[in-house]
Amino acid sequence: MAKQKTVYVCDYCGQESVRWVGKCPACGRWNTMKEMHIQAEKPQSAITRMALQAAGEQEGANRRKPMPLSDINATQEPRMDLLDGELNRVLGGGLVPGSLVLLGGEPGIGKSTLVLQTVLALKDKRILYVSGEESARQIKLRAERLAPEAGGEERDSLLVFTETSLEQIYLQIQETRPDLVVIDSIQTISTEGVESSPGSLSQIRECAASLLRYAKSGGVSILLIGHITKEGSLAGPKVLEHIVDTVLQFEGDQHYMYRILRSIKNRFGSTSELGIYEMRHDGLRQVTNPSELLLSDNREGLSGVAIASAIEGVRPFLIETQALVSTAAYGTAQRSTIGFDGKRLNMLLAILEKRVGFKLAQKDVFLNIAGGLRVTDPALDLSVIAAVLSSNVDTPIDTGVCMAGEVGLSGEIRPVSRIEQRISEAQRLGFTRILIPYNNMSSLDKKNYTIEIVPVRRVAEAVRELFG
Repeated sequence: MAKQKTVYVCDYCGQESVRWVGKCPACGRWNTMKEMHIQAEKPQSAITRMALQAAGEQEGANRRKPMPLSDINATQEPRMDLLDGELNRVLGGGLVPGSLVLLGGEPGIGKSTLVLQTVLALKDKRILYVSGEESARQIKLRAERLAPEAGGEERDSLLVFTETSLEQIYLQIQETRPDLVVIDSIQTISTEGVESSPGSLSQIRECAASLLRYAKSGGVSILLIGHITKEGSLAGPKVLEHIVDTVLQFEGDQHYMYRILRSIKNRFGSTSELGIYEMRHDGLRQVTNPSELLLSDNREGLSGVAIASAIEGVRPFLIETQALVSTAAYGTAQRSTIGFDGKRLNMLLAILEKRVGFKLAQKDVFLNIAGGLRVTDPALDLSVIAAVLSSNVDTPIDTGVCMAGEVGLSGEIRPVSRIEQRISEAQRLGFTRILIPYNNMSSLDKKNYTIEIVPVRRVAEAVRELFG
């Protein structure tokens, strides 16, 4: 048996240390150093051999040499169309051949449902679905619920394999030669080359590295499903994120019907894209027009409600910002947010008190982004301030008004990006007036819009426009 040495690895950033320390010297986090046993001879040698054999190569063959940059062929490879507009958008246009994609999310959020309904639609591709958590019967029942015709002969190209051994998975890959491999989940897969339990940092690291070698050598895409920790990060986290090509985060509140698909890391596309789904009894439905679903129809006469024109990636949508301001019951004012940064809310409240003169220090402020979404667009600042003031004075905002603008510390309204798309979306949904930053007017032509465009320089001007 090969000699082993013990190292300690930070499960957040991957930093290694020869001895245990309480605080990671790289990322500064406490109690993240985990013990790992590494063999003196490379433990992945047998695993690498299996990966190369599954890809149809021999170890040592096709040894690469340095190439001049001018000799490298940089033509775009055709991507695999997943027949899901939201998923294709987040991936950057489809699945790149030979890529390793990690999909993470909370338990029960719909990761396996999203992947299964996607591969069920790929009728012209040979797919190997490896499950280490569910039986083949459970997968069949879910497939019949998502697509009643999934059990027919036309879906014989979808192969279900319930296994947790990486060596056995490679044997099946050699026999079936799939176009796409799905691993559900990476935390259940283990290899005989590492002497630790499945789900440990060592197992996740070696299995993911081996699968990456197979994906690059064989040109076959692999989709991994991963668990997340109680802190909300991927289990085995940064070590695994460094290995894969793309990291997708599937998030949402289980009490709401909406699910958000975000790209945290993407070597083949943008990380600013966003996919929105609606969870239904028969699976996930793509939401191509989120504005109409995120806006309620009963806003008439309600105070504390403001509509913001937001952008996530390249998609504009209107979202409802709700606020409640009340007198602090126990002397200490509360600040609570759902779907919005709490520190940014405190900053906006300080701006209201300093620059506009509204005294909110002894009042509770509760803020909610309707629909269970979490939006990071700074253009929501103006709608947050408007909703807070509307609730404070108990005066509703006209239902035909929406707004977009970032608020600076001096109370000025700063310009925002993609203002044309924001205005067009508001006009399409029937709004009659939109408040925008004054500095965005230089790039606009009012003749192209029927909606009334109101430029504002400062928060005080916006307050006068909204409340008179």
